[in-house]
Amino acid sequence: MRIAVLSALVASLAACAHSGPSLDTAQRLEIYRAHAGPPVASFQINRVAGVTRWTPLGDQALAIWNTPAQGYLLEFRARCAGLSIASSITISNSMGMVNARLDSVQPRAANGSAISQPCRISSARPLDGRALSEAKRELRQASVIDRPEGVVPEEE
Repeated sequence: MRIAVLSALVASLAACAHSGPSLDTAQRLEIYRAHAGPPVASFQINRVAGVTRWTPLGDQALAIWNTPAQGYLLEFRARCAGLSIASSITISNSMGMVNARLDSVQPRAANGSAISQPCRISSARPLDGRALSEAKRELRQASVIDRPEGVVPEEE
């Protein structure tokens, strides 16, 4: 199923590759969903280092990273205003343990003030960072095709 979803996404992105090098928010979220494992009830974050790497994926999801290879796709119960303009986030937790359905994400402005109400986490799914990076790299690679025989360069 995951392979079929990813294949369909790659095909659709290849079809519109001429429109620009970047993916829209919905396409990015689908790539993250395709590389996320089953939902977990809770996960550990490093409270000392905090979450320094995070990626907003629209207004109902974001990815957080403990390490470049280990992250989580967090999806929210409702729209989470301010994620796209936040300069940082805080995540509620109990001694470093984040519980889906209990804990929340708080988008913050550059001065540290809250941008919106806390956003309740509805699900947390572990991300395969290496596979996700590879999928993004494959989407960015250019296609090389053979020139038809008999075509000659135009003269200037």
